[in-house]
Amino acid sequence: MGKDTAIEWTHHTFNPWWGCVRVSAACDHCYAETWAKRLGEDVWGAKTERRFFGDAHWKEPHKWNADAVAQGIRKRVFCASMADVFENRPDLISHRLRLLELIAQTPQLDWLLLTKRIHLVKKQLPKGYTFPSNVWLGTTVENQAEADKRIRHLLEFTTPAVRFLSCEPLLGPVDLQKYLKRNQAGIRVDWVIAGGESGHGSRPMEPQWPDELRKQCSAAKVAFHFKQWGHWAPIELTTDVLTKKTLIHIVRHGDSEIQLAAVGKGKAGRVLGGRHWDQFPKLQKSK
Repeated sequence: MGKDTAIEWTHHTFNPWWGCVRVSAACDHCYAETWAKRLGEDVWGAKTERRFFGDAHWKEPHKWNADAVAQGIRKRVFCASMADVFENRPDLISHRLRLLELIAQTPQLDWLLLTKRIHLVKKQLPKGYTFPSNVWLGTTVENQAEADKRIRHLLEFTTPAVRFLSCEPLLGPVDLQKYLKRNQAGIRVDWVIAGGESGHGSRPMEPQWPDELRKQCSAAKVAFHFKQWGHWAPIELTTDVLTKKTLIHIVRHGDSEIQLAAVGKGKAGRVLGGRHWDQFPKLQKSK
């Protein structure tokens, strides 16, 4: 099975700074930390400095916005792949304020703000601030415990255009059904992204976990995006790339055994239930 190419779920990535600190099981094999260390950047941990950038870096989104205006389309910006915008540190306050100003100045860009610190977001925002309509606010949900802890905070926000979940790396089964229904304020989770872990030490994702999320989203008519299997994939999807040295992991589901092969994310692909899932939320004003 060759490498699959997803419909672009983001067009650009912008990092207001580099660096973070681990906060949950999803961080155990953080690709961003690994990448930073590979580049010789000591920016991970509570006591390390963060890496900041100059004006040239901050001007890039203005160009993206101008290009989007010229093309008559909207473009999505993922913020931030090498940090968490809502990490609680005094040295980040001015840079976060600059980011909020940048978002307001680039209305043709939809900014995807993904955080594991969703409970801190309100405290980190200026008094009286509300997210503009070009913000998509999301939180990471790797298992049921984090779902129940984090999603309730996400659903307190009424102004983002989209509230989304990144169930990646998916480390266990997750029941989202109650969060996919509109609450008394008319708010629910609008989009679910799921995927397995990749890189050194990757933990296998059992096939029924993303498939159950897909079924829950389908029943609730919520957009679902399956990003990748990650390092491990069902063996039936990898038969043309298996070798005698390929590691196999066996999991039990009911009375059956499921074999997963360690082939790497490039070969594992992103087919779930016989197809690709590239759904995006329909933008509408929150009720």
